[in-house]
Amino acid sequence: MIATVAKDISSTDTLTAAMSPARIVMAAGGTGGHVYPAIAIADAFVKKHPETKVLFVGTRDRMEWQTVPKYGYEIKSVWISGFHRRLTIQNLIFPIKLIVSVIQSFFILRSFKPDMLIACGGFASGPVGWVAVKLGIPLILQEQNSYPGVTNRMLAKHAEMIFTAFDDASQFLPKEKVHLTGNPVRNIFKKADREAALSSYKFHSESPVLLVMGGSGGALALNELMINQLEILHNKLGLQIIWQCGEKYLKGITSRIDLSSFPNLRLTAFIDDMSAAYGSADLVVTRAGAGTCSELMTVGLPAILVPSPNVAGNHQEKNARSLVDAGAAEILIEETLEADFSATIEAYIKDTAKLEAMSQAMLSLAKPDAAKKIADEISTYVKQKK
Repeated sequence: MIATVAKDISSTDTLTAAMSPARIVMAAGGTGGHVYPAIAIADAFVKKHPETKVLFVGTRDRMEWQTVPKYGYEIKSVWISGFHRRLTIQNLIFPIKLIVSVIQSFFILRSFKPDMLIACGGFASGPVGWVAVKLGIPLILQEQNSYPGVTNRMLAKHAEMIFTAFDDASQFLPKEKVHLTGNPVRNIFKKADREAALSSYKFHSESPVLLVMGGSGGALALNELMINQLEILHNKLGLQIIWQCGEKYLKGITSRIDLSSFPNLRLTAFIDDMSAAYGSADLVVTRAGAGTCSELMTVGLPAILVPSPNVAGNHQEKNARSLVDAGAAEILIEETLEADFSATIEAYIKDTAKLEAMSQAMLSLAKPDAAKKIADEISTYVKQKK
């Protein structure tokens, strides 16, 4: 069925379709590291071509389903989910999910009739990207990490263009298609006024602020670390702390610590106002996902990076090393985290000269116009194909 309809659609070269209005499908899902760059690209394209029609494709049970509509975009769902490394019920029904997702992708694309599909990774990108290729719809990829995810690696040979954030990624992708642009970052990522940011958390300017983030879903290792070392950080070092723990961990954490004993702690499942969080922080402790690293570069915030060991190609450690080599961050390995953590925080957070040097190094790595550059290059490419 797909092959038959593909002949009908490809009879009219979609790349030569008029760009007024352009119709774009953004495929991204699973984590903020995939979803937020997709939103940034969509925003940049709509700003450049206000008549552009954008449709997102993701999954219902992950963050994109709630996040994307908040930015004014429609989203459709496919049933796909990640493939676990161990035998689970989810793995047993994965082939069924994949087949259903391919069929759903076909009907979504056939109905919307996009001029192009921009895939930003995550398992939601797989079936819709594959169907787009079969339908003759131009495929464009955006890869956030130094080691490309499995979905983008599988789709790369079919892509017209591939936008990357790290030079290392090109060795795993067709080099002739790669454009090094940096990671797209939403326009909201800028430091808020320091006093206003502190006030929003009811903090004062006399004590340093530590921001601890586990990503959109939280990080178990960082949460356990904070539970064990909160007394040292809050009471011994006298820090004001913003701790983003993830929705699924919040209830368990509040049952294990007495929040009334830590008046300068702000524990939250998710941070809605990242500008205020970044604006109030002197130092951040976080995983080293590509999206987070790009945000830190944009706002110039010094970091202690704790790469997740449970990612493909150990790409988070590679991301972190690039910032460490530039003098913008310090790295702590999860295996020795408990022993090294509080001493490392103490060594950095009260050394204002060191923090300023790290901040400047972060800013020197930033590519704040990545989303605009991607939108510009896609527009130029489409015009050349007319």
